Amino acid sequence: MLKGIPHDHSALIEKLQRETPSFEMLSDLADLFKLFGDTTRMRILYVLSESEMCVCAISEYLGMTQSAISHQLKTLKNANLVKARRDGKTIYYALKDNHVRSIIAQGFDHLTEERN
Repeated sequence: MLKGIPHDHSALIEKLQRETPSFEMLSDLADLFKLFGDTTRMRILYVLSESEMCVCAISEYLGMTQSAISHQLKTLKNANLVKARRDGKTIYYALKDNHVRSIIAQGFDHLTEERN
């Protein structure tokens, strides 16, 4: 392009107007990624990507109180990132679905690629 000569963006703008998700959807996506921005929650999600676990096991492994773990699990459950299963008096937590596992794996792939 020559300096000072305008170029036509209309086709690109029209395509973006048709295909860009709504502001609300993009806001929800930003909120989802904020949940991944907390180290404690990431540690919990990572261990749950390896195995279903109860609060006491997560607490012992991470060296944190059960209260702190329960608080973060409630946040993750409310965001549909983890699910709970009761077995007697014990509640076991696991990742909600493979999408959550994939987000974590993609993040690690990105970091690994970036550092090599």
